[in-house]
Amino acid sequence: MSRNTKINALLLLVVAALAVLPLALGLGDHKKEPFTGADGEAETAITEMEPDYKPWFSPLYEPPSGEIESALFSLQAALGAGVLAYYFGLHRGRRQGEQRALAQRDAQDPAGSEAASEESTAGRA
Repeated sequence: MSRNTKINALLLLVVAALAVLPLALGLGDHKKEPFTGADGEAETAITEMEPDYKPWFSPLYEPPSGEIESALFSLQAALGAGVLAYYFGLHRGRRQGEQRALAQRDAQDPAGSEAASEESTAGRA
């Protein structure tokens, strides 16, 4: 097994442990809902301080259950991660393409490559 494979397996175990251990050990406040978000806790704190408080607006869409709300949130997170991964992959691919083009130019014309690389770095600065 290669070193990278061992590191990846170890990282996967750590992530799994971080996800499962709090659930298995029952950590957290058992008096409240098990997975309340910041919005729910903020609403509770506001109603304790100001019982007559009325929200400024209401949600545009209220999911019928907590499971659907969690699924929509997960979908939103996955789409965001996909957009970020696409952007970084595109950026890396362009950079690698530029490096390959410079390497091919250097291989074809070793004498003129120094001037070309100086021009390209001067243009970026």
